[in-house]
Amino acid sequence: MTTPAATTIQRKPLTGTKVGRVVSDKRDKTRTVAIEFMRKLPKYGKYVRRRTVVHIHDPNNDSNAGDRVEIAPCRRMSKTKNWRLVRVVERAPGSDD
Repeated sequence: MTTPAATTIQRKPLTGTKVGRVVSDKRDKTRTVAIEFMRKLPKYGKYVRRRTVVHIHDPNNDSNAGDRVEIAPCRRMSKTKNWRLVRVVERAPGSDD
């Protein structure tokens, strides 16, 4: 016999999470995050810096500009927003939070 407290909810593990920096926090519940990475040029072998800019859903407005955040893909919430905030990895220097 199982008790309600003994049963646990099975959740899917987070896959595809990325870490980026918040570029803009001007909108309510939405942040703009830049994910920076290095890509190797196939012809010359030189590494160049690239970045991808995505819009994320931040329901509690936890993050501010300059923070490093972990994000995960989720269902589409608007035309350009299909990522969500998992956690704030590091606060921006000089922030009051």
